[in-house]
Amino acid sequence: MPVRAHEASEYLRTPEDVAAYLNAAIEESDGDPRLLMKAFRNVAAAQGGVSAIARRADVDRVALSRGLSGNRDPRLGTVTKIAAACGVSLRFVQREATR
Repeated sequence: MPVRAHEASEYLRTPEDVAAYLNAAIEESDGDPRLLMKAFRNVAAAQGGVSAIARRADVDRVALSRGLSGNRDPRLGTVTKIAAACGVSLRFVQREATR
């Protein structure tokens, strides 16, 4: 069976899909926010591209593109704006106790 290229953005059609995808990215990130920003890049691709998200988030497109590269640590205010522009919000939950 041939292997088909996978684009995460093809599966991010609803706000629920986006939230689940970003939550999975946070869980897999092991505390590295750059993975979350790469996940936001995939969400941006599914929602019209970086330019569309930059307009909705009221942030500079070039700065957003650099932030979504995964090579920089994002500021919390920027992450909050991007999340809102993507139709989701940040939430905190109690961490499971480690043994």
